[in-house]
Amino acid sequence: LLVFSSRSLVVVHFWAPWAPQCAQMNEVMAALAKEHTQVTFVKLEAEAVPEVSERYEISSVPTFLFFKNAQKIDRLDGAHAPELTKKVQRHASSASVPALANDGPKEDLNTRLKKLINAAPCMLFMKGSPKEPRCGFSRQMVEILNKRGVPFSSFDIFSDEEVRQGLKTYSNWPTYPQLYVAGELIGGLDIVKELEASGELDAVLPKAQKLEDRLKALINKAPVMLFMKGSKEVAKCGFSKQIIEIMNSTGVDYETFDILEDEEVRQGLKTYSNWPTYPQLYVKGDLVGGIDIVKELKETGELLPILRGEN
Repeated sequence: LLVFSSRSLVVVHFWAPWAPQCAQMNEVMAALAKEHTQVTFVKLEAEAVPEVSERYEISSVPTFLFFKNAQKIDRLDGAHAPELTKKVQRHASSASVPALANDGPKEDLNTRLKKLINAAPCMLFMKGSPKEPRCGFSRQMVEILNKRGVPFSSFDIFSDEEVRQGLKTYSNWPTYPQLYVAGELIGGLDIVKELEASGELDAVLPKAQKLEDRLKALINKAPVMLFMKGSKEVAKCGFSKQIIEIMNSTGVDYETFDILEDEEVRQGLKTYSNWPTYPQLYVKGDLVGGIDIVKELKETGELLPILRGEN
């Protein structure tokens, strides 16, 4: 592994022959190697070098580590071709920083961490994203927050090695996920579970919007609101597709909400509107109905006046 001590940028791909996503990323690396001739690209079969994989905490493939002057400077977990390309470009173009010049960048990192922590009233630093958590603890944390309907923003620590390492020192907390409320560290999963068990969690978290208030706000988000499966661009059921075609033919502006993206809204709206199916069309906050009613109104010529709020 002498190559790690090279003065130029070295990108090491920890891969496995059984993983198709690794084969894809090898192709991406080959293309990048042609473009960045000054960068050294290395492939290491993760399971063939267990001591190296362990040392660098390689828990999944593909994982990419970036080295300069024998120092690990960055990391990328997962098959993210655009992200890999970005990181290679960034590190290949930045001149190697002397190891002693630590005081300046440190200050910048702390400022950046502070901004990230305060980016939303409730911030979760996790592995992966709320839709695709990439560790069990992160998944459980997301479930706890979602169950309470708490609006939160998240940051994927796999996407930024500098933040991943820096935040541990900044917050004096060695593991992830980490939950912050109003810029203050609450803790990791164990603490959040303890707060949940003692009934204190709700007092700590930002207040979740009541479902009824949320539904009211959504229904009144635009003068004409359509709750459907999918979106204007991609309807995900036949009825939603038909209603989109009818709506588009009227030339009236309308907004849509994809109920497949939000189970709470999907179930809650049925009860709230006393209408058991989707799509559901609302004008100025009032329910017009589903596909059958919209079809009838179109045939009788009443649809356009209703959409324009004339009825």
